[in-house]
Amino acid sequence: MRLAVLVTALALAAGSVSAQEGPSRTFGARDLFGLQAASDPQVRPDGSAVAYVRIANDIMSDRARRSIWLVDPASGAQTPVVADDNANLSPRWSPDGTRLAYVSAGSNGAQIYVRWMATGHSARIANLEQAPNDIAWSPDGRTLAFTLLSVDEGKPLGPGLKKPEGAKWAEPLRIIDRVTYRADGEGLLKPGYHHLFAVAADGGQPRQLTFGRFDDAGPISFTRDGKAVLFATNRAETWERDPQEAEVYQVGLADGAMTRLTNRVGPDNSAVPSPDGSKIAYIGFDDARRRGYENQRLYLMDHDGKNPHVLTGSLDRSVGAPQWAADGKSVYVAYEDEGATKLARVGLDGKVETLFAGLAGGGFDRPYTGGEYSVGKGGLIVFTGGAADHPADLSVWRAGKLQRLTDLNADLLAGKALGRVEPLAVTSSYDRRPIGAWMVTPPNFDPAKKYPLILEIHGGPFSAYGPTFATDMQLYAAAGYVVVYSNPRGSTSYGEAFANTIDRNYPSHDYDDLMSVVDAAIAKGSVDPAHLYVTGGSGGGALTAWIVGKTDRFRAAATQKPVINWTSEVLTTDGYNQMAPYWFGKMPWEDPQGYWARSPLSLVGNVKTPTLVVVGTEDNRTPPSEAEQYFAALQLRGVPTTLVRVPGASHGGIASRPSQSAAKAGAILAWFERYR
Repeated sequence: MRLAVLVTALALAAGSVSAQEGPSRTFGARDLFGLQAASDPQVRPDGSAVAYVRIANDIMSDRARRSIWLVDPASGAQTPVVADDNANLSPRWSPDGTRLAYVSAGSNGAQIYVRWMATGHSARIANLEQAPNDIAWSPDGRTLAFTLLSVDEGKPLGPGLKKPEGAKWAEPLRIIDRVTYRADGEGLLKPGYHHLFAVAADGGQPRQLTFGRFDDAGPISFTRDGKAVLFATNRAETWERDPQEAEVYQVGLADGAMTRLTNRVGPDNSAVPSPDGSKIAYIGFDDARRRGYENQRLYLMDHDGKNPHVLTGSLDRSVGAPQWAADGKSVYVAYEDEGATKLARVGLDGKVETLFAGLAGGGFDRPYTGGEYSVGKGGLIVFTGGAADHPADLSVWRAGKLQRLTDLNADLLAGKALGRVEPLAVTSSYDRRPIGAWMVTPPNFDPAKKYPLILEIHGGPFSAYGPTFATDMQLYAAAGYVVVYSNPRGSTSYGEAFANTIDRNYPSHDYDDLMSVVDAAIAKGSVDPAHLYVTGGSGGGALTAWIVGKTDRFRAAATQKPVINWTSEVLTTDGYNQMAPYWFGKMPWEDPQGYWARSPLSLVGNVKTPTLVVVGTEDNRTPPSEAEQYFAALQLRGVPTTLVRVPGASHGGIASRPSQSAAKAGAILAWFERYR
């Protein structure tokens, strides 16, 4: 039997990409190199300026470059602050607004710098051996705190051999005894533990504040008196096997004294003190049921941890990123609602007032929900906002009025005819639940014609799509396809009950929801029911493989970075200490039949649909072995298939390099065209 050729995305998609090399009125593969987006806005304390990170794809390096810019919230005028060849990120204003701390990652690794705004001069304030995270200023502006990996090689397993001078030996053994020893996007983790450090804001030797064989996590913040730093950690003996557990602690800056402020089953984090220092707002949830999904809620406690209580118990949505109002009478939070990201103000009595919607994240390839914001003087709120026709830009909300500050892709998208994104009304055939969905029609769409359709499925599964810009959708639409995407049961932003319809039951009736989405699109009258195609990534890849095991209605499929065999998945993924206990409730050896019944591999004997299999070579979330199992099974059955390996790509970074993102989409289109 002749095996299908193993190819890279670039090779398979060469025809699709090269056909779009020249100028075009529609969005094409080469346009990915010109995209820009705004992220991490930070309002200057007096409200006079906003620092933000501008993400810009670079055609020569084939990577996103990150630079720091200032924008005037009144006029929208922009000024570059740090725009060199390094990766510049995490701008943070000093309390008086005279200085800006940031991280710059260059030849010396990631280092913390401070820029004196009056003079325009910057200085590296420490010589760090590891990359810093979670930068926070002390209230008096004299100190910066941050988290950093404290390297700990551990005890050797057996005596080492002394290498003769000049000898070229193999690398030494890597001894692993940590539960979490690798992570997607990072690979094998450096041995050690993340702890808190502090350094003088005008430069000096960082000193370690926390110790022990535990990880300490941000976001971090100083108490209002500047004497301690708030952070999250799990100091239980079994902490590595309980990834959802965390408590809010504070550590004294002078003496390193640790004080535990929360105490319950579940994660507590993102602690922020009130302006007068008397209260602390934080995010968390009760985890006693160990379900697949729980809403994150906003909590409030006294500065010493007493009187903890929930503020958003009446809001059936997850909230995050708490920031206090200047008067201390309310807390701002972001939350997702039916595919839209919104900002709300929560009173200390628990009253929730939604201010506006339209926040969007900095991703390009698919329309996931997201977004960031920052609050300034007088209730000024600057946020990353996007829409179906452009990636995330900066917008400002002031006294009930919204204004867009930047238009980073104006030149690129001017004159481009984009696919139009519209809501699609869907009712599930299983239980008549409404299902959030959207339809993307090709440029110059003619409703009198019939078009092929692509069903695109999100991953997670506990996540959500929304009506925002996505390059995959636009490339598919530009190629002449109607594209539909949705939030089937299990998706977030529709409440706990909706998300937990797949608790211990995934995949299941999300299949019916997705088929109902396709049926609703066909009922609109412009879709050719004989030319249907399906694709999705991660959880969407698992559902793609599940779908072709249950129906032959699709002419071709492309399963991207899929889960194929749940037993092998939960024992090879980087998150194995969470996936098995929370998604199944039992270990694979305790319920082998339950794992098998939910594995797309169990249905491979039914598959007739030509199926492309796509995975990054450095995927640590759904490892390449999952995709390779499915490819091998399809080959053994004689089902047309091809395996696409994306070199160097992680799970979360499979579309981070523009050439690979374009080529992956092109490969999928080429595969679908092969079976039209």
